[in-house]
Amino acid sequence: MTEQTDGTPGASERRVRVVLVDDHRMFRAGVQAEIGRTEETGVEVVGEAADVDQAVTVITATRPEVVLLDVHLPGGGGVEVLRRCAGLVGAAERPVRFLALSVSDAAEDVIGVIRGGARGYVTKTITGTDLVDSIFRVQDGDAVFSPRLAGFVLDAFASTDAPPVDEDLDRLTQREREVLRLIARGYAYKEIAKQLFISVKTVESHVSAVLRKLQLSNRHELTRWATARRLV
Repeated sequence: MTEQTDGTPGASERRVRVVLVDDHRMFRAGVQAEIGRTEETGVEVVGEAADVDQAVTVITATRPEVVLLDVHLPGGGGVEVLRRCAGLVGAAERPVRFLALSVSDAAEDVIGVIRGGARGYVTKTITGTDLVDSIFRVQDGDAVFSPRLAGFVLDAFASTDAPPVDEDLDRLTQREREVLRLIARGYAYKEIAKQLFISVKTVESHVSAVLRKLQLSNRHELTRWATARRLV
């Protein structure tokens, strides 16, 4: 990391305590390997969690400066973690700040966690160097977004109208929504499995569940459905 332009020491001379929250163990291991070299990056990973209950327990116990939070988690998702940690987010001293790190770049996901109290939202295509920089910026109280995602937030908060509730979409689990978006974007089952760290058979099960819940017949109808709702 380079020196900050205002003369503040670079990340290697600073320290930030971080908790990783993601339901994919391999992804957590990859992030840990990429940013957790404390002497080089200044990032100390003090805890990990794979679901909402684990996340709340670990965050409360370790009281990190920054939480890297996946949006889609068993037990209610990232928004539920934020809700249950609201006291820590709003603490006058040593607040815990949240940075969403997700494969999803859907507007509803971005807006949901920002409304919940997260300080930023970056996608999993981010480089390790940029992720470390984003963590330190969030620690300093800045808002951090991947390119184009900031526009979702600006548009949402500029509007006084709350987004309408989509009862059909609400029938789907968070994971089913992820699979839905990737199918609608033209991904093959193998590509979806690789991106979400799940098996092809699990992808097929999610697609079948989505088609059944939405009363659709095939992936072409599913793509039209998702496009009409601007989920792609």
